[in-house]
Amino acid sequence: MRNSRRILIGLMAVVLNLSQVTFTRNDRLILAPLSWMVSDGERWLVLGPNGSGKTTLLRIASMYEHPSSGTVEVLGERLGRTDVRQLRRRVGFVSAALTAQLRPTLRCLDVVMTAKYAALEPWWHRYTADDEWHARELLARMGVGELAERSMATVSSGEQQRVVLARALMNEPGVVLLDEPSAGLDLGGREQQIEALGELTLDPAAPPLVFVTHHIDETPPGMTHVLMLRDGKVVTKGPIERCLTSATLSECFGMPLHLERRPDGRFSAWRSPAPPAGRDRL
Repeated sequence: MRNSRRILIGLMAVVLNLSQVTFTRNDRLILAPLSWMVSDGERWLVLGPNGSGKTTLLRIASMYEHPSSGTVEVLGERLGRTDVRQLRRRVGFVSAALTAQLRPTLRCLDVVMTAKYAALEPWWHRYTADDEWHARELLARMGVGELAERSMATVSSGEQQRVVLARALMNEPGVVLLDEPSAGLDLGGREQQIEALGELTLDPAAPPLVFVTHHIDETPPGMTHVLMLRDGKVVTKGPIERCLTSATLSECFGMPLHLERRPDGRFSAWRSPAPPAGRDRL
């Protein structure tokens, strides 16, 4: 079986295992020694301000960067000892940067199918009728099945994001990694994307998922864990009910913040007002 080499912790299979990972570029430490595990059934929210190391962390987890030190295991395979071109096919990856690389004239159907070979164009590989059927099924699952024959340039930004989410599921991945996928979306597009993400995060049959953002209000319902970063260091990590608080959010972003969970399962946060002049701080 393709996942037979996964590490087991208790009864849970570990799909990502980063141990004492650091990353340095041009003598600048971007990630301090960081250890982090993601297991089956978990939905991780990765939060932090710009420059905190979130995107670098996900590029390492998706095998587009190598750490300066430490070990990285993805679906039981160790980075540096495996063919990443093959392993990437088992990792669903979505980012604004990846979306920008897709040719605007590509059919939405082709955008989804090219994920089979972790490619950006359909020219270099052959696809079967089953591949096309599966891609159409995924587009329908994301609520955009009617867009299959249309080009990416002719659909809205929110619809494009649903297409790339369908693309991330093409190979029935062992883990899905989302790096600030709502960057550049307008309010309507962002809300459409969060709705689509919610369908994944609330689906118990969906693969484990990691969602990177610096906007807490973009968090879809159903997230189970949180990892907060500041200046490349871990502020907190663990179950979201315990670790995502006003205090930890304030520490992460370096200002007093008030956090609330809304009835729909999403979050809102805003800067806490300063105490009136002359009043003692509690």
